[in-house]
Amino acid sequence: MGKEIIKIEGLKREFTMGTETVHALKGISFSIREGEFVTIMGSSGSGKSTMLNILGCLDQPTSGSYEIDGVKVKDLSRNELATIRNEKIGFIFQSYNLLARTSAIENVELPLLYNSKVSTEERRERAIKALELVGLSERMDHTPSQLSGGQQQRVAIARSLVNNPVMILADEATGNLDTKTSYEIMSLFQDLNKKGITITFVTHEPDIATFSSRTIVLKDGHIIQDYQNKKVQSAANELAKLPKEDQTL
Repeated sequence: MGKEIIKIEGLKREFTMGTETVHALKGISFSIREGEFVTIMGSSGSGKSTMLNILGCLDQPTSGSYEIDGVKVKDLSRNELATIRNEKIGFIFQSYNLLARTSAIENVELPLLYNSKVSTEERRERAIKALELVGLSERMDHTPSQLSGGQQQRVAIARSLVNNPVMILADEATGNLDTKTSYEIMSLFQDLNKKGITITFVTHEPDIATFSSRTIVLKDGHIIQDYQNKKVQSAANELAKLPKEDQTL
């Protein structure tokens, strides 16, 4: 494994609600190395969403430290945090978050619009390459309404890749998809991971976690398990096992 992409030590996050203090994360420590495929699991109230927001630089911890790609996140300004989100993290959401009246290729180009170092030509080139990588080269000019749920999620994955981030951060990325499409998307994630892309995948579905190489389980703000998956399932194999009528595109 390569260098540490994520380094978290003694992380706590507390919220004040009225007269009560809610301890969402209670002193968590872990690291994620380059090239890992990690699922973070936990039921509602486990601290999973709070962890996701901190990993994505959308929220700051109350105490403890968080480093991404060697950058200490504490004390960064809002603009500096926005730059980290844009250049170091590729976000994928359960609800795709695509612009409805915008073509697939324009949706994928979006993160690069905020990067002044990238020319218009390079932006288009990178977007085409990302869409090819997710198998959507024939659908570049289609708007989200002309695409299936699985294809929309592929556009979202292409968008997350276009900035060459150090990590993809996926939030319940198969939550809105049927079993067959979920397996297709997980197979794509496995292929991307084989290419060396670091993936952190937040989910509450145990079967999705079997496709990753490591699982971190949260409960009541603590890590209760952190283990390597000794037998990683192949999503492509699971897809092939489905009844034929479930495999038609």
